[in-house]
Amino acid sequence: MRILVVGATGLLGSEIVKLLAAEHDIVTASRKGSDLHVDLSDKRSIESMYTQTGTLDAIVCAAGSAKFAPLATLADEDFSFSLANKLMGQVNLVRCGAAHISQGGCFTLTSGVLAQQPMEGSAAVSIVNAGVEAFARSAALELRGKARVNVVSPGWVAETLESMGRDPSQGVPAAIVAQAYKRSLGGSASGEVIDAS
Repeated sequence: MRILVVGATGLLGSEIVKLLAAEHDIVTASRKGSDLHVDLSDKRSIESMYTQTGTLDAIVCAAGSAKFAPLATLADEDFSFSLANKLMGQVNLVRCGAAHISQGGCFTLTSGVLAQQPMEGSAAVSIVNAGVEAFARSAALELRGKARVNVVSPGWVAETLESMGRDPSQGVPAAIVAQAYKRSLGGSASGEVIDAS
């Protein structure tokens, strides 16, 4: 398979690339350090990336940012940033990518545990993650017969917890989370939220 991995230089993205590279032709995309440059918050950047990829069998997104902060301190700009980046960025990966994916191809997006298990400070992140999941379910219906659309929902990633000074044993190593993306590519499911915790 020819697979585009967006966010390929990040923690999860690099593990996904490592896992898939032995069996597949991988094209990497990120803000820097990849085969292709892409800014998820800019639809034109996504369109430009796709003009360079040619036809793809799968598109995996392990990118997207959202603001984590107490509700009282979140400004309109924080919500706008989160919605434009992690939510609309992934929505546009599918919308723009539908013309570049082969028949029977697969999109795999990323949400997160805060969609179902919010915590203090997660208002913007939770709304974005839940939106990604709702979009994927709907897009799967629209693209039925053309392409599958799934979402991986990671829990806390061990390496992220460690970087925050928290106990990494409460999370799942990124290499294990990457296996969920491989399951999405290899299965027949569409419109599914795959729990990677």
